[in-house]
Amino acid sequence: MSMLRLEDVTVRFGARTALDAVGLTVAEHETVCVLGPSGSGKSTLLRVVAGLQSADEGRVHLDGRDQSGVPVHRRGVGLMFQDHQLFPQRDVAGNVAFGLRMRRTDRAETERRVAELLELVGLPGAQRRPVGALSGGEQQRVALARALAPRPRLLMLDEPLGQLDRGLRERLVVELRELFGRLGTTVLAVTHDQGEAFALADRVVVMQEGGRVAQIGTPLEVWQRPASEFVARFLGFRNVVPATVNGPTARTPWGELPVPDGTAAGERRVLVRPAGVRVAAAGDGLRCVVGARTFRGDHVVVRLRPEAGPELEAAVPLGDAPEVGDRVGVAFAVDEVVVLPPPRPFP
Repeated sequence: MSMLRLEDVTVRFGARTALDAVGLTVAEHETVCVLGPSGSGKSTLLRVVAGLQSADEGRVHLDGRDQSGVPVHRRGVGLMFQDHQLFPQRDVAGNVAFGLRMRRTDRAETERRVAELLELVGLPGAQRRPVGALSGGEQQRVALARALAPRPRLLMLDEPLGQLDRGLRERLVVELRELFGRLGTTVLAVTHDQGEAFALADRVVVMQEGGRVAQIGTPLEVWQRPASEFVARFLGFRNVVPATVNGPTARTPWGELPVPDGTAAGERRVLVRPAGVRVAAAGDGLRCVVGARTFRGDHVVVRLRPEAGPELEAAVPLGDAPEVGDRVGVAFAVDEVVVLPPPRPFP
């Protein structure tokens, strides 16, 4: 059964469309991350679900019930913002207990629930600590405990790790996924960070400018089979060119490329992941000059300037990376070639 269902939700701000007929379901105990650039409507979507923003068209259903006209405090959802929005005048316990007090939970149960949640988020015994003395990661944990305290049927996260440094984000996202799994929490999160979304989510929703859904799928599906050139480029893939597919190959500005078996013939766009650009000795395959190198920890990204066609990127093992100015040859691995679907017409 779906915990959340959006049916053709549209939001307009004057002449600008923030959400354009968005449809989405989130199952019970599922974590879904909405991913997209700034201005794609991610936060507006959360606000509509929470009841903080009215939809101009469409419906929001929670547990099968239409939420039209249902106020925020009766929707049973928890919302955690990027800046945490903790109450500076309250200690940790006072912040975590806020929602429980609003529900008039008795004191003994409140104290028990606060202690339980602080243990869960890795801050045991922190009840009396002032929130101003906490690190950014600790404040994030307190905000999460506060959002979970009233046992929301749906927890919504708005860029929850956006203000933390990269190392802390990577550690906390793993902890969050484990925590949600233990609690059986249903989660809808928005982020612009694809690494964060792919690590946290069971499914990813990619949105594009104008508030349209570009693709929905598991992290692996979205990564391996982008649904459009927009999705491919948003994920950071630069090697996208026009192509004419005919049988097992495609004619491109880089010459003939192999394509997966069964690819339909016709005019398409082709993506080659950097791992599929194989650098070889000069004179073998497509002739290129190395224009730049970028160290990426376990490999080097090499930018290549071919004799014909646009620049392309190759991911090369550390010991095999050529130097800037070197002349090399390039071949293409078919298992890293993706023939993108034709563009979908939008009304």
